[in-house]
Amino acid sequence: MSIRVLLSDDEALARERLRSLLEEEPDLEVVAECGDGNSAIALIQREQPDLVFLDVQMPEVDGFGVVEELQKQGNLPLTIFVTAYDRYAMRAFEVHALDYLLKPVNKQRLGEALGHVRKQLLHPSDAMFQKRVLAMLGGLDARQQAPDRIVVKADGEIVCLKPNEIDWVESAGNYACLHVGNVTHILRETITALENRLGARQFLRVHRSTLVNVDRIKTLKPSLYGDYSILLRDGTKLTLSRGFRESVLRRLGTT
Repeated sequence: MSIRVLLSDDEALARERLRSLLEEEPDLEVVAECGDGNSAIALIQREQPDLVFLDVQMPEVDGFGVVEELQKQGNLPLTIFVTAYDRYAMRAFEVHALDYLLKPVNKQRLGEALGHVRKQLLHPSDAMFQKRVLAMLGGLDARQQAPDRIVVKADGEIVCLKPNEIDWVESAGNYACLHVGNVTHILRETITALENRLGARQFLRVHRSTLVNVDRIKTLKPSLYGDYSILLRDGTKLTLSRGFRESVLRRLGTT
């Protein structure tokens, strides 16, 4: 039996590594690959793969958004999630017994995940897989409620910020710079981890390195190469990159 596989990851090198590992498996056939969520949805509809390797963090529509859309259509194949270090995502997968791989993908861990897939395909239990996915999505919906406060420690002080006080956030490696009016607070946390904590109701990812409070956006103006220029109410200018354009415009109700 040949297992038809689709790879979805916006990092070309990550896809290449995973593809090379899968090529060592004689019963697997990679039928398609893509680098964003919208393409993943379209290709899964067209190719009807048995198995999908789905990156959690992708432009336009993230991995969870892909799963939600496929779930609505009743067309959700077996899925192995691929993620960089994301504590919340990994906990969600573990709780609901859904398989995931950490980047960079380890050959032994991949072998274990494929073993689970083969057992599932030999003894299908679609209903159980669907229930687990629905339970995970329900937990992710709860995550959309932003925390009451973000605590920042600096210079011997502890600063408690309400999320709605934050204008925008930029990444600085393993740190996040929180811009609150004319003051910038440095938080020892990656922007992805902070995004997971804040949820998507109030903050939008407009660039790989930028989160913006929706209430602070004044105007969006098209610029070069499919990007947009964002003007905040305090006069700050930011960039909405092409990769996040569609999801942001949809969230703002402009598409």
